[in-house]
Amino acid sequence: MLTLNNLSPNKGARKAKKRVGRGPGSGLGKTAGRGHKGARSRSGYTAKPGFEGGQMPLHRRLPKRGFTNIFKTTYKIISLSDLDTFEDGATVDRQALLDAGFVTERDTMIKILANGEISKKVQVEVDKVSRGAQEKIIAAGGTVKE
Repeated sequence: MLTLNNLSPNKGARKAKKRVGRGPGSGLGKTAGRGHKGARSRSGYTAKPGFEGGQMPLHRRLPKRGFTNIFKTTYKIISLSDLDTFEDGATVDRQALLDAGFVTERDTMIKILANGEISKKVQVEVDKVSRGAQEKIIAAGGTVKE
């Protein structure tokens, strides 16, 4: 019967720890498997991440590609189906979208895209409106002011 007091790991599953610096008979005496001289033989040695022993490191051998435009403007996308949740004749601007929870940051740029349909007359006052969205808003009887 298998109980807690007679549990043991499978044969070969656990390996004895390498005991270095325990005399010449152990095979790992004297220099304790570190060899003679050099940085790796000294105590306190740590190689920097990516260091390849003086060889040109991989991160410097690979070519640099692309760049990040720090002046890029990103827009929070709002669909026409989101605008359909507002009442008929409502003004949809930054504050209205903030109150409704469609936008979280006050200073974010907003763009309306023509995803979905709109059936209510709304006055839209945001940073950008796609041409398709503008046509659908006007067709529903609303107005667009960028």
